[in-house]
Amino acid sequence: MSATDAMTLGRLLADAPNRWSHWGADDEVGALNYLTAEEVKRGMATVRDGRTFTLGVPIATHEGDAVFPGRWPAKHFMVADKAGFENGHWHPLPGGLEFADDYVTGFAQAGTHCDALGHMWFDDTLWNGFAASSTNGGMTKAGIMPIAERGIVGRGVLLDIARFRGKPALDRAETFTHHDLMECARAQAVEILPRSILLIRTGWVGALAAGRESIGENYWEPGLTFSLDLVRWFDEMQIPSLVTDTLANETTYEPGSGLMLVLHAALMRNLGVVFTEMASLDVLAADCAADRRYEGFYCASPAKVSKGTGGSANPVFIK
Repeated sequence: MSATDAMTLGRLLADAPNRWSHWGADDEVGALNYLTAEEVKRGMATVRDGRTFTLGVPIATHEGDAVFPGRWPAKHFMVADKAGFENGHWHPLPGGLEFADDYVTGFAQAGTHCDALGHMWFDDTLWNGFAASSTNGGMTKAGIMPIAERGIVGRGVLLDIARFRGKPALDRAETFTHHDLMECARAQAVEILPRSILLIRTGWVGALAAGRESIGENYWEPGLTFSLDLVRWFDEMQIPSLVTDTLANETTYEPGSGLMLVLHAALMRNLGVVFTEMASLDVLAADCAADRRYEGFYCASPAKVSKGTGGSANPVFIK
C-alpha cells in the first residue's frame, strides 16, 4: 500500500487546529474577521510615500495565460469596434458617439484571484462545517460574495523567498516552511506581526510569463509545505490572508505523502485563511529590495460573483 493510499486529509489533519464556529455558525469570511478597524489603521500607518503597486496579472493575453492544469486561458472577443461601424453593423448614437464593447470568458480561478473559503473541501464538508452539497449549482455557503463584500484590507508584508535564496525564481517543487518565512523576514528587517497579510514571492508567475517555466504534465510548482507546526503558527499568528505568485499558493504535492494541495485543506478549509493566487509581485519586490521597506498597506477585493467559487482581483500595495 502506497503512502497516498494509506493517508487521507482527515487523518493527516486530525490534530491540526480548526476554527469552525469560532466566529459563529454562519460565518463565511473566516480569518478575515481578524482584520478589524484597528488592523486597517495599522496598515494605513505603514504608508510613507503614497506609491502604489498593482498586483494583478494580465488576462486574455495573446500569448496565452498561465493557468492551473485542467483549466484553459480566458478568451477575449470584441463585440463592437470601429470596423463594425464602418461596415454598417453598428450606427452612431444620437449626437455622433461611437463605442467599443467586448466580452471576456474564463475560469473564476484563473488570473490573479481570491478563492472562496468553500472552494475546496474533503469529507463532504466545507469551511465552518457547511455541507459540500451547498456547492450544487452555485456556492450558497462560503462563496466569494461575503469576502468580496468585506474586502481584504490591512498591513501587508512581502517575503521575497526567491531573492532571499539568491535566485530569480524558485525551482520546480522547491519548498519552504514558516521557519524560512521568519528567517526571510529577519534578513529583510521586517517584522511579521500578528494579523499581517502575507505576500510571498517565489518568482514563479514571472518565470511562467517569461517562458522560463512551463505548465504541462507532472506540473509541480514550488511553495509552502505542510507541517502541523506550520498550521499552528498560522493559527497562533492569526494570519488572515495568504497571497503568493504561484497558481496554488503552496507546493502542488506534499513531498512525503504525495497528497495534493494540503494547505488548501489545513489553512483555507479549517482555519479560514483567504487565499489570493497568481499575484504579480516582481515589480513590488524589486522596489522593496531597493528601499529595504517590505511592509505596506494592502487592499484587495475580488469581483462580486454571485454564488461564485472565486473572483478576479487586482490587489493594491501602497508604500
